[in-house]
Amino acid sequence: MSLRYGLLGLLAEGPASGYDLARRFEAVLGAVWPAQQPKIYAELNRLAAEGLIEIDSEGPRRRKAYRITDEGLAAVRGWLTSGEVDHTLRIQSVLRSAFFWLMEPDELRAHLERERAHFAREAEWYRQYAAAKDRGDFGDSPQTRSLRVAAEAGHRLYQALADWADWTLDTRE
Repeated sequence: MSLRYGLLGLLAEGPASGYDLARRFEAVLGAVWPAQQPKIYAELNRLAAEGLIEIDSEGPRRRKAYRITDEGLAAVRGWLTSGEVDHTLRIQSVLRSAFFWLMEPDELRAHLERERAHFAREAEWYRQYAAAKDRGDFGDSPQTRSLRVAAEAGHRLYQALADWADWTLDTRE
């Protein structure tokens, strides 16, 4: 369900094609909420059928740009203000950790070093993204300020996972 509201939120910024939405989704939210293009296009069709978005324009090769309707804006605002939030974290690295005992020590060390490096890279990317927002590289708007908050969450989450991988390496020795 969150893909639906992510797309509505992106369309609240202005009209966009499915391709542009997929690129924007990946750039802004991909690391924390991945969405594949086929799922995005399928969701856009459902949103249009429900009257939450409509076609803004059609370009070459039947490329459609969509815009959010008043009903769509009300739906995304309702989602944002509802008290029910899915707090489930689906982090495969943590799931795998329950079975580290099945790995050979050298395999485990190599795995944890890769995990640490990955999480540290992601944390740094989000830190830089947040710093760019702080510098005003993207202007100062409600959207920019919200993205700054999301970038900080990404930075902190990935930094915590990098620290977890470090801790796990240290406790395994």
